[in-house]
Amino acid sequence: MADTALAASSTPSGPSAAPAAPDFSGWTCPAPLRDHERIVMGHGGGGTLSAELVEHLFAPAFGSDVLAELGDSAHLTMGGAQLAFSTDSFVVRPLFFPGGSIGDLAVNGTVNDLAMVGAVPAYLSCGFILEEGIELSVVGRVAQALGDAARTAGVTVATGDTKVVDAGHGDGIFINTAGIGLVPDGVDIRPQRAAPGDAVLVSGEIGVHGVAIMSVREGLEFGVEIQSDTASLAGMVADMLAVCPDLHVLRDPTRGGLATSLNEIAGAAGVGITLDERALPVPDTVANACSFLGLDPLYVANEGKLVAFVPPDHADAVLETMRAHPLGKQSVRIGSCREDHPGMVVAATGLGGTRVVDMPLGEQLPRIC
Repeated sequence: MADTALAASSTPSGPSAAPAAPDFSGWTCPAPLRDHERIVMGHGGGGTLSAELVEHLFAPAFGSDVLAELGDSAHLTMGGAQLAFSTDSFVVRPLFFPGGSIGDLAVNGTVNDLAMVGAVPAYLSCGFILEEGIELSVVGRVAQALGDAARTAGVTVATGDTKVVDAGHGDGIFINTAGIGLVPDGVDIRPQRAAPGDAVLVSGEIGVHGVAIMSVREGLEFGVEIQSDTASLAGMVADMLAVCPDLHVLRDPTRGGLATSLNEIAGAAGVGITLDERALPVPDTVANACSFLGLDPLYVANEGKLVAFVPPDHADAVLETMRAHPLGKQSVRIGSCREDHPGMVVAATGLGGTRVVDMPLGEQLPRIC
């Protein structure tokens, strides 16, 4: 169609007339460019553009040694207590989707960020930004879902705030939550601790949340309803720490999917990561949907899964513990850390070859959390 349109726009108006310049004013680039003067959607995608925005704009402006760690949760010491502190904002569209809502995500996303440093989540703050004109019944449903998720996760919503913006400026509801939790003595979980020989474990099927959002957003049907995996992972992390207090790394692969999380860990620790592509737990529904949409499940968001880097002598015990938890029944070992190809993630394919699993520039599915 583009060739036809270009040919039509280039038709001379006379025997010697020069071809008219094609009109590209309505064209857009599906992938954000690296050199730009304005924010693009890719800056919020959790990939390379997000990392550059934080590293080159926000981090220098804030100038904090704690922030320089760039973890999902900050590790703080106050009055002798080891605390984890995290904040997250949620702009998902639509507000309700199979398996959850923006209210569930606002709790589980922040609780999971705390759990990924081994903390026991305790308290949340909650800020609602409401668009003028949204029905009170919708706000009530979201608030009830948020409260139910907090009770399920064992955390208290201790403080909050509400703002209203003009109609047309808020897309219904945006939510920010911040959370605080206690880190047990002796627990040191951070990306820099990944080491050669570590087993890489994942707690279940990947890509489910992103495909669930896309299916309802675009009105797509894939034969069965795909439900989001949104859930609090704090209980499973506590069980894992009980059998291996020396867990090296935990990460919940949300925006940018499993591939982004693995690349961030490989870069932070200076190790190579090798995956067995055949071991990746991609359900048929997600694989079929991604094939239809031209997506890679490794880059699709999750909201109730974790990836763990575990010392090899504890890998079997941790994997067994994960499988014993209701949220980890489908846990598998997907790869290991290596000394070679530091900072890179490589997948061994079913055909006997290898491929580099790179950091995405932006995000395949925006507005999914």
